[in-house]
Amino acid sequence: MNNLDPHALASLATQYGLGESYYDYRGEFRKFSDATRDAILHAMGATAPRPHKPSALPAVCVRTQEELFCDVYLPAESVDGLRVEIHTESGQVITAEHRRQQLQRLTDHSYQLPLPSHLPPGYHRLSLHVAGHDTASCALIVTPLRCYEPLSMQQGRRLWGLSIQLYTLRSARDWGVGDFADLKELIRAAAPHGCATIGLNPLHALRPADAVHISPYSPSHREFLNLLYIAVPEVAEYAHCTEAHAWVAKHQEQLAAVRAAQCVDYLGVAKLKFPVLRLLYAEFVRTQLARDTPRAHAFREYVSQQGEPLRLHALFDTLDQYFSTQPGQHWGWRSWPADYHDPHSSAVQTFAAQHAKPIECFMYLQWLAATQLADAQQLARECGMALGLYGDVAVGVNPNGSEVWSNRRLYVDGVSVGAPPDPLALKGQDWGIPPQHPLELTAQAYQPFVRMLRSNMQAAGALRIDHVMTLCRLWWVPRGVEATEGVYVHYPLDDLMKLVALESVRNQCLVIGEDLGTVPDAMRHAMERFALYHYKVLFFEKAHDGQFIAPHDYVQRALAVVTTHDLPPFKSWWQGDDIALRIKLNLYPDAAVVEQVNRERAHDRHLLMQALARTDLWHWQPQESPPVYSQALMRAAYLYTALSKSALLVVQPEDLLGMTDPVNVPGTNTEHANWQRKLSADLCDLLQQPGTQEFMQAMNKARRGENPNG
Repeated sequence: MNNLDPHALASLATQYGLGESYYDYRGEFRKFSDATRDAILHAMGATAPRPHKPSALPAVCVRTQEELFCDVYLPAESVDGLRVEIHTESGQVITAEHRRQQLQRLTDHSYQLPLPSHLPPGYHRLSLHVAGHDTASCALIVTPLRCYEPLSMQQGRRLWGLSIQLYTLRSARDWGVGDFADLKELIRAAAPHGCATIGLNPLHALRPADAVHISPYSPSHREFLNLLYIAVPEVAEYAHCTEAHAWVAKHQEQLAAVRAAQCVDYLGVAKLKFPVLRLLYAEFVRTQLARDTPRAHAFREYVSQQGEPLRLHALFDTLDQYFSTQPGQHWGWRSWPADYHDPHSSAVQTFAAQHAKPIECFMYLQWLAATQLADAQQLARECGMALGLYGDVAVGVNPNGSEVWSNRRLYVDGVSVGAPPDPLALKGQDWGIPPQHPLELTAQAYQPFVRMLRSNMQAAGALRIDHVMTLCRLWWVPRGVEATEGVYVHYPLDDLMKLVALESVRNQCLVIGEDLGTVPDAMRHAMERFALYHYKVLFFEKAHDGQFIAPHDYVQRALAVVTTHDLPPFKSWWQGDDIALRIKLNLYPDAAVVEQVNRERAHDRHLLMQALARTDLWHWQPQESPPVYSQALMRAAYLYTALSKSALLVVQPEDLLGMTDPVNVPGTNTEHANWQRKLSADLCDLLQQPGTQEFMQAMNKARRGENPNG
């Protein structure tokens, strides 16, 4: 602890972006404790006020095409001339000359420097030449005004799609986990029925050496992919690799067992997939790299484009695999010998030189995964899907994974990210993921953030940013402190939103911000300004009087859903199965809260029936008891949401199947089988059934504004 006096604490907190107070989900005002703020400042390395050392230029200047200026600090003595040079990312050099008296003064020695007009959007370099002084330079990023939005959606077209957890897909040919081949089959099955998008869980890289760490929201690295999603038979080398075919033939019994399991046996799947994938790499080396074929050229081009981040990630996975075979407990880089904690240490460099082939193998596997995902997006577009794949990017990463190890300075140790108490988790949440240091992120010219966005947008027509409030502020919880006692730490919202807009336009990717929970006004205004889509959940969309919002009152620029991966399926919600499960898992503070939750749910069922009756989707009178669950009731709830003004809607297959077991129960780790259970049937088969096809026809009508029952 710093044990700072109140004045020093307040000064440091302001410099490092710590809040003083907030309004909770009930609207009640709460102040943060000095002890918690002191602990967070200590974790950030803030032991004394930062000395004011003005430099001519900031580390990075992010401006839209309508805000072409930069704040500069100039020396006290007279300066006759300033010369600005901008080196654009295309190689063009743009220059301009200024005199000090032409600049707008901000403070004693800081000015607003006009930049050349008509700068192209992109990542440039700004140099400032001042007579008699050293040249100063900084990153200059010029961005569009808003995120990308398809013209048809701007003009009022309303789309619908499916939202799946990829690992839950079943098929007659799967290897115990849904993969990119299953995704392509789903695209072929859904596209002809008006499905415009397939939403996916985060596909981020996990740790191959630890297959039991499975949460897609606690990944190893967000720029790369989970290798278990590679469809082995789809790999080009598989067709002619006799060793791989022999291995698969020998393990048919194990393949059948993992395929039939009700939950994904991640360890069993890894033991089946990775040996075959290594055989395919060996085949690739023999038949492609050794002969310098076009396929070898494509791989080398991928490696070149991904650069140092890919090399470090593959090196991490190789180190992780190596240490997992050594005696003792191994759970990521923090359990390795200290000499290997720094990716640039001599020990790591020696290891890399001695393990070049295993490192190249992991790069090959990332290439396979990226290629198969891109192929799925291309297929979706060829099949007529307006958006194709709709991706999801996690709010953070696992502290023991590759992303933290590769960039130690960016992540704050001794603190984790979570959320304050809300209706989903009354005890607050501690997600166990480390926060990025906002000042270090700026010092690195936001490049980790840009790479993360770009890698997740390249094969997607839409991208959901989980917990979008992270662009504005994050709930930091010091180690050993209850999640209820966290503190909000603020981030450079304006800069980050501009970067989202730039990558969105470049990749032609719609952006959806998951804005559930406590959303500050600054975040709401930024979403409107930059055309980020909102995330609207039927269960939460209520007016001030408690009634469910009418479809015509939904926000147009939004994704609407009935339920999500963090909420129960509709059948479970209707029957109260989720409440019973949370009681079993001891997730309510006391019996009084349980009684209140049950009362509120009963009231919500009544209110939802009123809403369905008002829209002629169900014949029901307020004096009647709500009906028991049925597929017809689920259909009515979805059609109510489909009639909304929201431009996009996704359907959970669990609801089409009448499932009750949730994907994830917030606030649990090992208490519930999160991220494991599969769908109860083959989704492609389900889409061919008459009842499902009638449901999809009704969805198309509702999205066109027609009577879905007409």
